[in-house]
Amino acid sequence: MKCPYCGVDNTRVIDSRPAEENSAIRRRRQCDACDRRFTTYEKVETLPLMVVKKDNSRETYSRSKLEKGIISACHKRPVSIDRINDMIDEIEAQVFGMEEKEVKSSSIGEWVMEKLKDVDEVAYVRFASVYREFKDVNTFLQEMEKIYKKK
Repeated sequence: MKCPYCGVDNTRVIDSRPAEENSAIRRRRQCDACDRRFTTYEKVETLPLMVVKKDNSRETYSRSKLEKGIISACHKRPVSIDRINDMIDEIEAQVFGMEEKEVKSSSIGEWVMEKLKDVDEVAYVRFASVYREFKDVNTFLQEMEKIYKKK
């Protein structure tokens, strides 16, 4: 495993334990060159999952892309990185639980909004404004009204 700090290929595992409800292995590693430690996760490789986008193009599912969108929505909000990772794990469980080779990006977007609505309403509206491509303030206000009506 390559060290993310100095780039040397010589690292060693100093601790291993189950992670993500026994669906992965968490490994603590230490670089022999710079002595810095880092964590890696090992997961079973599943079927390659394709995401069907709005324009019907397809791209390979990317956890990091999902993570980036949720982190952006939660920027400067009181949502911990642990909670964000939990949300991503829950969404991935839904995605991979379908056991399909393709999933619509709209389905993933709706699952993200469901999770964000329960965690932080501001993050939810931020994500919805990008995901649903709000065109003007009226669209934004309509979404806010939906939140208040459900309370």
